[in-house]
Amino acid sequence: MANFGYFPVEELLTLRKFGSRLQGHPERVTLPSVETTSGPLGEGLAQGVGMALGAKMDGKDFHVWVVTSDAEHQCGLHWEAVLTGAKFKLDNLTAIVDRNFIQIDGSTEDVMPLEPFAQKYRAFNWEVFECDGNDIAEFIATAERARSYKGKPQVIIANTIPGKGVSYMEGDYLWHGKPPNAAQADEALRELAADRERILTCT
Repeated sequence: MANFGYFPVEELLTLRKFGSRLQGHPERVTLPSVETTSGPLGEGLAQGVGMALGAKMDGKDFHVWVVTSDAEHQCGLHWEAVLTGAKFKLDNLTAIVDRNFIQIDGSTEDVMPLEPFAQKYRAFNWEVFECDGNDIAEFIATAERARSYKGKPQVIIANTIPGKGVSYMEGDYLWHGKPPNAAQADEALRELAADRERILTCT
């Protein structure tokens, strides 16, 4: 959003600081371009279901994409939305799950286990797609396949490694909700740049 001019790029340095517009859960009244506040866990898919159902009722041809966390699936409201999406056969709706196995207190499987995850969505009558969420090309191809599916809503379980490419962040749940300091940010950018250079050299 900053790159598109909705707020100054410099404001990104206030991420998650007290009084900042850039809290962990963006709020539509204070942050330009945010159309709906869906930070409270479980609300995002419920709102997406409403948008997709509204499109069907109005005869509109657009697709609704909802990005969710895996830990969000510990909330009952989320599963009510899953049920509703299936009931109305909302094939214009795709949920994307960042399946990284972490939340603010640790592993999802320690806090409140979610497995067997894909089977749960199938039991709720959604079409399930899985991919390596850290592989952008694979993710885009999976999203295209999901969007073309007809007859029921789709879910993409994007298996990811949190903090991938940054040695001190990778897989560490303690980085779930905090920004790096300046030195840590510099180190992260160095590691990511080196990894990008390695990939470009190999291709």
